[in-house]
Amino acid sequence: MYNRREIGDYYENMAVQYLEKQGYRILERNYHAGRHGEIDIIAEDAAGMLVICECRYRRRNGFGNPLESVNIAKQRQICRTTLYYYKEHGFGTDHACRFDVIAISGDGTLEHIENAFDFV
Repeated sequence: MYNRREIGDYYENMAVQYLEKQGYRILERNYHAGRHGEIDIIAEDAAGMLVICECRYRRRNGFGNPLESVNIAKQRQICRTTLYYYKEHGFGTDHACRFDVIAISGDGTLEHIENAFDFV
């Protein structure tokens, strides 16, 4: 029996391994901006683009597809946390980033949606 954090860590590790195989460089994992939120993975692609990645796992689709769980409220929280990351690491607002979602289903199927949403 595993708790939610252990399960989340397992599938987040799967996402990190996938990204690394695709040539991404992992910059941060579980970045916290205090009460403002957390970003699962912050990476950089081969072109130097900052990639903010949310990982979602669903054992079953009874409560919807994992992609559907990244609703507008979650998107806003991720964007707000990204602003703190930018400030903390000295990035200007002109430094481009994109928001990706990695969804993992109960059967282990991994789906990577690049540019899943815009800054909101």
